[in-house]
Amino acid sequence: MGMSEALRGKQDVGGRRPRLVGRRLALVFAATFASLTGVFLLLSVVPMYASASGAGGVGAGLATGALMLSTVLAELALPRLLARFGYRPVFAVGLVLLGLPPIALVFASDMATITVVSLVRGLGFGVSVVVTNALVAAIVPAERRGEALGLFGLTAGLPTVLALPLGVWLAGHVGYTPVFLAGSAVTLAALATLPGLPSLRPEATGQAFGIVAGLRTAALLRPAAAFAATAMAAGILVTFLPEAVPDGRVAAAALLVQPAATTFTRWWAGRAGDRHGAGRLLTPALVAAAAGVALLVLVPNPVAVLVSMALFGAGFGIAQNVSLAVMYQRVPPSGYGTVSAVWNIGYDGGMGAGGAAFGVIAAQTGYPPAFALTAAVIALAVPLTLSRRVPRRRK
Repeated sequence: MGMSEALRGKQDVGGRRPRLVGRRLALVFAATFASLTGVFLLLSVVPMYASASGAGGVGAGLATGALMLSTVLAELALPRLLARFGYRPVFAVGLVLLGLPPIALVFASDMATITVVSLVRGLGFGVSVVVTNALVAAIVPAERRGEALGLFGLTAGLPTVLALPLGVWLAGHVGYTPVFLAGSAVTLAALATLPGLPSLRPEATGQAFGIVAGLRTAALLRPAAAFAATAMAAGILVTFLPEAVPDGRVAAAALLVQPAATTFTRWWAGRAGDRHGAGRLLTPALVAAAAGVALLVLVPNPVAVLVSMALFGAGFGIAQNVSLAVMYQRVPPSGYGTVSAVWNIGYDGGMGAGGAAFGVIAAQTGYPPAFALTAAVIALAVPLTLSRRVPRRRK
């Protein structure tokens, strides 16, 4: 009997549903929060460090680009590694790759060191996001997976809201070294959760379902591509909204509204998806996201900007949850690692590609037309959510 089936068989006295967050799931959430706090503490600080060390904007961009490149490469390789070694050993290596390299930045500020540190940390980042996502799917019963993914979204979203600005503030007030050491320490602290995590391998629950099969499966690619369109917009907004909105207070408020709306609706969508079907929510999510970005043609109007960020944030949060839930429904348990990898590739690849393309377009057209084009790209992805045939999960 698999873990999900075992949990499904347990009932509280009186036939009530069992408690969702048990010890193992709580440890996954703790590991997620710790590892992502380490990531977001340094996400803006390392590019700042590169720029301050004399590399300028080119060096800052190279640091972030190296991180995201190796993140995607790790995600491509992970399904095979998970099938061979299991979740726990791979996660342990990933945490070390993510947590140790920042210490090197205490002793060196040359661009070669910063680039290598970013590349190695990207490998660890790819491991951490794929493994924790897949573990949630492996631990919880299928009928409550959406709710669990919603809680996972809260856990993963808080470091974005808290650690990202905190890292920048600390670097400006106490210096780079304490931030590097703090990022390393909080990431490595997640190693303490490993003994309590399940020692599973995807292949133990069915025939292996690797990354090649995942990338050839339309039932996975359609929701992943639809979600990637919203991730593309998220990357654009994080990068360019402060420039498009001259009033710094409005821009800061907008960048707080968006992740707050995303985090809340990701949780809400999990509960609603379990009750009414996750697939039904994906189309409205993309429509809301497209409408939110379309409102940005009115920049720098402050009301339009704030409403836009609330609307886009809601659509983005729902799309995060339900696209992943739908993909998990369409594979056997041996494919959970592949689903997590494909989804995260869509997330990271969409954010990176969107930011790069938007910069070129906005330089030629200005921000309002570029935002309109971004909204149109999301709208063009809506048909990907309208497939009427939902494949049954293979046993």
